[in-house]
Amino acid sequence: MSETTASRDPYLRGCPSRDLLDRIGDRWSILVLGELGEHGASRFSRLRRRLAGVSEKMLTQTLRALERDGLVRRTVYPEVPVRVEYEMTALGQTLRAPLKALTEWSLLHTEDVLAAREAYDARTRQPG
Repeated sequence: MSETTASRDPYLRGCPSRDLLDRIGDRWSILVLGELGEHGASRFSRLRRRLAGVSEKMLTQTLRALERDGLVRRTVYPEVPVRVEYEMTALGQTLRAPLKALTEWSLLHTEDVLAAREAYDARTRQPG
């Protein structure tokens, strides 16, 4: 581990890793990376269809941010009409296992979390 890496602490204000955690922890980023990891290169329209509820603007912003961070590659093919595809980079591929683990955890524990929410809401509900 280099000195620079060792000095990074996401719990400290201003640490660049916080920004990265925000990016990869963002709902749409997780879903875009999951989709590209599972199905490979994809066009914008396919991603939009697969990610129910994402707006065109949000998907564009997410893809640009992931591309800027080096996690997604945008390839423009000089065809008529122009074809654009998005795919995970080698760096992005390193996130597949952690994201898959989070997805599996969420599927496994959804009912537990929903029950906890219901119990919490019942305990904290204001009478009357």
